[in-house]
Amino acid sequence: MSSGRNDIRLIELKDTISQLNQTIRVQTEMIKDLRKAIEEHHASDEKKDQIISNLQAEISYLKAKLFGASSEKRRKEDLPGQMSLFDELMEEEPAKEIEPEYIEIKAHERKRKKKPDLNEQFRDIPVRQEFVDTLTEEQKTCSICGTKMVEIGHELIRSEVIFTPAKLERVEYIATTYGCPKCKETEEPQFVKDNGIPALLRGSYVSPSLAAHVICQKFMNAMPLYRQEKDWEQLGATITRASMARWIIHCSKTYFQPMYEYFEKQLKKRKFLMMDETRLQVLKEEGRRAQTQSFIWVVRSGEDGLPKIVLYHYTETRAGKHAVGFLDGIKPGYYFMADGYHGYNLLKDGKRCCCYAHIRRYLLEAIPKGHEKDYTDPAVQGVLYCDKLFEYERRYREKGFSPEQRKKRRLKDEKPVIEAFLSWLDAQTPVKGSRLD
Repeated sequence: MSSGRNDIRLIELKDTISQLNQTIRVQTEMIKDLRKAIEEHHASDEKKDQIISNLQAEISYLKAKLFGASSEKRRKEDLPGQMSLFDELMEEEPAKEIEPEYIEIKAHERKRKKKPDLNEQFRDIPVRQEFVDTLTEEQKTCSICGTKMVEIGHELIRSEVIFTPAKLERVEYIATTYGCPKCKETEEPQFVKDNGIPALLRGSYVSPSLAAHVICQKFMNAMPLYRQEKDWEQLGATITRASMARWIIHCSKTYFQPMYEYFEKQLKKRKFLMMDETRLQVLKEEGRRAQTQSFIWVVRSGEDGLPKIVLYHYTETRAGKHAVGFLDGIKPGYYFMADGYHGYNLLKDGKRCCCYAHIRRYLLEAIPKGHEKDYTDPAVQGVLYCDKLFEYERRYREKGFSPEQRKKRRLKDEKPVIEAFLSWLDAQTPVKGSRLD
């Protein structure tokens, strides 16, 4: 990762730490004020303790966001009762409301993954056989009778992978002019010139292979242009980062933009989409401070059996109108999955689907510290519902179900779980001010 990205990440972390520390200080002051207010108004001990508990839980959550691990994965050995939910997914009976069982499960030993052999590890690399010839003529002569020995068999003694360093080659294209010998002496001599294929960038020495390598290194391998500049110097060529930047811009506008527009049209023909947006910091953007947050939107096709399409869209703000503008022209009645951001409410022609990964994330954050195994806690129960749905999906993928097969199995297996989950939600009465509120 480049130093520029590290600097941006450092600034973001400093801002986040400052904001969280400020929030913790404000919450701490609120606790003090509430304690004083409760004492003054002679509030009941139960209400006082609940308010303080909610605020302390909020502080613990903020501290966990700042200092804790960000992974949402939970080890199975941390949830002994969870195993009973997934070991036997009944094919014939509909899923019922979850009743966690407290079963002690013995830890299992993870089998070490078998190390692949050379044929598996390098199956996509071409193979060349080389017959070794290091013996002298004297060694190839029989020591008993003096007869020259002949080949009687071959044996593989070892295998190695050879690396060929990259190289540059300068190619000069020579145009040929053809003329008609009969019309040569006439008033209208005829000739034609073979100019070959047009250059990738007029007036530039860049070739398609050179531009492709620069773009691949930049966007696939995250190698900044200034580091690529050093690599070219080691190969004996002076290729500046400014030149490489011009190549990228030219290729993007001339070759990639039409391709992007084509995929955008194809994406709008799909019936199911997924959308999300994330913050992005852009340096040296005209008219904007370096600390200003911009946004990248991603829209991708669903698992419909057709080729996947994933498109990114840059905007300066997070306004919902950008999502509307991106999907302008799509036929009404489509389905789209997104998080809870209210900006997606502007998409009136589509049917919004909930994302259980986001639901599960909020439920995980609502579990009080030290209550991860407390199956009487509502947040833990909610996580178990989501985990059961995810387990069904995992098994569908392992069995290689088609989209139509997944639809049938979801109606049979997952619909009862979702209905039970919704009924469970209706029965919840979260305490006001808690993370489940």
